[in-house]
Amino acid sequence: MAHDPLYPSLITDALATVRYPGSGKNIVELDMVADDIRIDGDNVSFTINFSKPTDPFKASLVKAAEAAIHLKAPHAKVTINTASAAPAPAPKPPVLPGVKNIVAVSSGKGGVGKSTVAANLAVALAAEGYKVGLLDADIFGPSMPKMFGLENAELYMHEVNGVNLIIPAEQYGVKLLSIGFLIDTDKAAVWRGSMASNALKQLIEQADWGELDYFILDMPPGTSDIHLTLVQTLGITGALVVTTPQQVALADARKGIAMFRDPKINVPVLGIVENMAWFTPEAHPEERYFLFGSEEAVDALAEQYKVPVLARIPLVAAVGEHSDKGVPVALENTASAQAFVHLARETVDAIDRRNRELPPTLKVETH
Repeated sequence: MAHDPLYPSLITDALATVRYPGSGKNIVELDMVADDIRIDGDNVSFTINFSKPTDPFKASLVKAAEAAIHLKAPHAKVTINTASAAPAPAPKPPVLPGVKNIVAVSSGKGGVGKSTVAANLAVALAAEGYKVGLLDADIFGPSMPKMFGLENAELYMHEVNGVNLIIPAEQYGVKLLSIGFLIDTDKAAVWRGSMASNALKQLIEQADWGELDYFILDMPPGTSDIHLTLVQTLGITGALVVTTPQQVALADARKGIAMFRDPKINVPVLGIVENMAWFTPEAHPEERYFLFGSEEAVDALAEQYKVPVLARIPLVAAVGEHSDKGVPVALENTASAQAFVHLARETVDAIDRRNRELPPTLKVETH
């Protein structure tokens, strides 16, 4: 027996009689019928789109759609597919929402006193009345626990808004976390790059840093996966590059500046810190001996990259002795301490200037 042929408008007319419960509109008006109606003789197939896979009316709407078509074309053999949009991923909470400025303290090579500068900068900023956090991001050579006299510190967790977070240690007004709190510092940390990166992200994202004016990152020397992890996790406000006047250190400092200025990273360089600028005997603070080269070499580097020299830190035996005792020299009232106080104030000014002139740094997106 011959039947009237099926055609797309007959199908859409039938589906226009199927209303989505509670909306007052039919499934055609709601654009739920996909543009994939296929007709082959008496066979008809199409797809109904639902906004979520758990739509409570899915089964009843499919049956109603099939019945509506059979009402107009009883001979039709109907196949109805269903589809639903993937649920939008829940937005990730912002990383360090209470932190105003993130400062990376970096060096092109090891041995230039980068960690000493980072520790004393943090202490000097805290002494100026700022809220300061310090992350020892040197995964393979964590030194902050010793510098802050916290080698035997134990970390605890507490619950914040239903989430368990690490409580940073606190010393001299500085909140502090280091991988050194979590490993046996007498043994080598033999980790693959991804393991080190994940541990570092945990110390950033799963810790209760709270409200901070300045979050100091003591970065590993050189350029590595850890640097990439940090710029992919955080929008770093600016970087300080620590160097000595030696030509070999200056050559590596150039690489560090180039890394931050790479268009894919784009972290502003706040300035250069010249460490071990000269040797001064403790008993004769007015004397200066330029053991590693003159300051002109550092000035030339600053001029080349159009960045300021924020501070020149003298080489004084007391600096190392205080670090070994777990009492940063910036806590003292000495010429060495004043050099770090000067660095802290210059860093604050450099960040204020950077924030006035440049937009916030975006973290590096990976695809």
